[in-house]
Amino acid sequence: MPSLNIVLVEPEIPQNTGNIARTCAVTGASLHLVGPMGFTPTDKRLRHAGLDYWQYLTLHQYDSLDDFFGKNTGNFFYFSTKAQRRHSDARYPDGCYLFFGKESAGLPEKLLFENPERCVRIPMMSGARSLNLSNSVAVGVFEVLRQWDYPELLCSGELRNYDWAAAKALYPGSEFL
Repeated sequence: MPSLNIVLVEPEIPQNTGNIARTCAVTGASLHLVGPMGFTPTDKRLRHAGLDYWQYLTLHQYDSLDDFFGKNTGNFFYFSTKAQRRHSDARYPDGCYLFFGKESAGLPEKLLFENPERCVRIPMMSGARSLNLSNSVAVGVFEVLRQWDYPELLCSGELRNYDWAAAKALYPGSEFL
């Protein structure tokens, strides 16, 4: 399975990070937390938001961006409201890293300025400040996985009390069955 890495730089809200951890766990993405953070890894709000998915998560922690870049190389993509190109126009290779900044300020502008070809933006209405961090990560993760045709992810489900084959017989010609 191709590998995908999510990097949160100085996250501040434990519930967002917990939600992102759950997104990473269910998609097979690795989560990289770059400090300083606005909470501790043992914060109850963080653990609660991630529910019982922590056992499925590959988690890495770093003291700073310098620490992160000293230990990792690869294809880095910086998600920012300040970027000039759409996230869906980028092509994401195996092993890439999607960076997201802290809730109150985003990624450091110096990092964006030094990497303009790797900066991407999720389109939104003019005048809107930004999407919630955990929503932004989900949008980025699923764009990458869509481009990769959702490798090793279950792409269909079953009903608990009904059978899709029976629905197909009752509703012939349905484009969804």
